[in-house]
Amino acid sequence: MSRTIIHTDNAPKAIGPYSQAVRVGNTVYLSGQIPLDPATGELVGGDITAQTRRVFANLAAVCAAAGGSLADLARVGIYLVDLGDFAAVNAVMAESCTQPYPARSTIEVSALPRGARVEIDAVMVLAG
Repeated sequence: MSRTIIHTDNAPKAIGPYSQAVRVGNTVYLSGQIPLDPATGELVGGDITAQTRRVFANLAAVCAAAGGSLADLARVGIYLVDLGDFAAVNAVMAESCTQPYPARSTIEVSALPRGARVEIDAVMVLAG
């Protein structure tokens, strides 16, 4: 099965040797997004809520470039440098995604690129 690389200027450029997303059939694998402003490539300021909103905006832009939306997410992986941010991230996810919510894991990590406090990756399934 062929792979289609997904790219949009409405989300941050990859900061390493990877694609923003890859579509295989009706499944789209979205790379992790950290709270980078796509216009500047810089980490957004603010608290974990502001950073998480930026991450979901970045994911939404990649979803749109692939022909879908956050409503099409089947799985989300959340990586936090502090599980104390869990409730705030949950609140942003609840405002960004609709029911039925995707499957999810949340993992505490020691560090993330560029000093981000949150990174989120996802798998999206498009109607086929």
